[in-house]
Amino acid sequence: MPTITPFLTYNKQAEEAVHHYLSIFDGKILGTMPGPNGSVMGLTFEILNQTFIALNAGPSFTFTEGFSIFVSVETQEEVDRYWKKLTENGGKESQCGWLVDKFGVSWQIVPEILPKLFSAKDREKAGRAIQAMMGMRKLDIAGLQRAFDGK
Repeated sequence: MPTITPFLTYNKQAEEAVHHYLSIFDGKILGTMPGPNGSVMGLTFEILNQTFIALNAGPSFTFTEGFSIFVSVETQEEVDRYWKKLTENGGKESQCGWLVDKFGVSWQIVPEILPKLFSAKDREKAGRAIQAMMGMRKLDIAGLQRAFDGK
């Protein structure tokens, strides 16, 4: 059966990025591709049961917000923890649950409740939740729920 594996191309930071991600998420290195002089050119790794490949390919490859890694979480504590770890040491907050890590990779840290609020049959409630999200950087579950409830 075919598989889909996100392939992340870095200038020279693939190994550093993979170790950073493994310090944040549950995962492991599945294999390495040797580079010149004993360096590591690429790594296959897994975080949260998703396989990725990271490769050092030089400065002509860069990341854009047109591609992001979507992380669905249950609790505000998870939102806060992942947000803090991914934005520290040079990462940048964006908007509506999006951020860019210090390597330039875009992430979305999204509570599981968000799609439920947005798809509610009561479109007025859903609209209030959407408007609340538009004003947030890191998503606040309680704030989204209050907006949904009209409080």
